[in-house]
Amino acid sequence: MKAGIHPDYHEVTVSCACGHSFKTRSTFKGEQLRVELCSNCHPYFTGKMKFIDTAGRVERFQRKYAQAAEATAQAAAAKAAAKAAAKAAAAKR
Repeated sequence: MKAGIHPDYHEVTVSCACGHSFKTRSTFKGEQLRVELCSNCHPYFTGKMKFIDTAGRVERFQRKYAQAAEATAQAAAAKAAAKAAAKAAAAKR
């Protein structure tokens, strides 16, 4: 191992926005590392997963596909009605 080419690996304190802090080792220049999420507040680790609706995307998706499903149902009903009318016309002959 060459001397002087490796970064300094030292102990740092990691501080989260939630207030939790812990010590670890890192090559980060400085004594304190600030993060927004940690294992104490991240929804994946806490089990408090929430779906965040950004700008109504969920509602827009549901509206879009509700209209498509409605159109498909109407088309199927019209096709069934046409088939029934044709069958009734054939029965009258």
